[in-house]
Amino acid sequence: MPLEATMMIIDNSEYMRNGDYIPSRFEAQSDAVKTIFQTKIDSNPENTVGVMTMANKGPEVLVTHSKDIGQIIKALHVTSSKIGGSIDIPTAINIAQLALKHRENKNLRQRIIVFVGSPLEGQGADEREMVKLAKRLKKNNVAVDFVAFGDGVEEETNVLKAFVDNTANSDNSHLVSVPPGTHLLSDVIISSPILSEDRGIPPEAMGDVGGASGSGGANFEFGVDPSLDPELALALRMSMEEEQARQAAEEQTRQSATDAQPQTESEGVDNDDEAMLAQALALSERSDVDMGEEQDEDMDEEEAIARAIQMSMKQEEKEQGGQ
Repeated sequence: MPLEATMMIIDNSEYMRNGDYIPSRFEAQSDAVKTIFQTKIDSNPENTVGVMTMANKGPEVLVTHSKDIGQIIKALHVTSSKIGGSIDIPTAINIAQLALKHRENKNLRQRIIVFVGSPLEGQGADEREMVKLAKRLKKNNVAVDFVAFGDGVEEETNVLKAFVDNTANSDNSHLVSVPPGTHLLSDVIISSPILSEDRGIPPEAMGDVGGASGSGGANFEFGVDPSLDPELALALRMSMEEEQARQAAEEQTRQSATDAQPQTESEGVDNDDEAMLAQALALSERSDVDMGEEQDEDMDEEEAIARAIQMSMKQEEKEQGGQ
């Protein structure tokens, strides 16, 4: 686990009142600051973390080289009443570097984490000046991470990316952009390269999120880090598999119905033909029966006529004989 002294520079400009993060950008940032502090201290008990601001009346150091979460929470509470003005990134980074230089344990590596939730202004928006500062930090072995968040963060990342590219030494600096959404800012950061080593994850294992840019957690299936929340990752995977199985079953049912439809129509035609044939046979048999009955009736009438003629002839013969 890394042995580091970290200074976090938080954004306390007027933009921190925006509600694109619930309940505000500042509250989302405060939650992320506490997450980073706890992860750093849990990673190595010798690590220290400090906090400073970079807006309002100017950059101000609130906590230096602390291992007490209570001091961090108190600093965040004080800052919540000092929101206003605009950010001054170059000045804040220079002050943070001086604070790290006076760390007690010189074996601790130096790291600065900068939260940017508002537009860059002044020298902070000047790429050439920012690159000069980045090269000086690299020379002094200071790693710098940027967390860009809020509406319009994509517009600010070009200058920040150039800064990180010129500060990085063996992939020790990162830029993580976090647009507004349903995700928590702290969840994205803890799944990003910024805290990968503190959690025992090699930076190269972070995929596309590593290096100078990333969205944090975007390389994980469903956007969830299995090592962070294995139960949620498993539940999401099972849900996806069940949905795929259901869709496959529905498709198979539809295909079977489609294949069976012509056969059903053919069977219907066959059934109709059989019915018509049976009806024809019945009519034919009925006709035969009727014709037989008519023939019997004709034969009876002919016999009756023949008997009547015979009787008439016999009667005439008797009368002639009597005379």
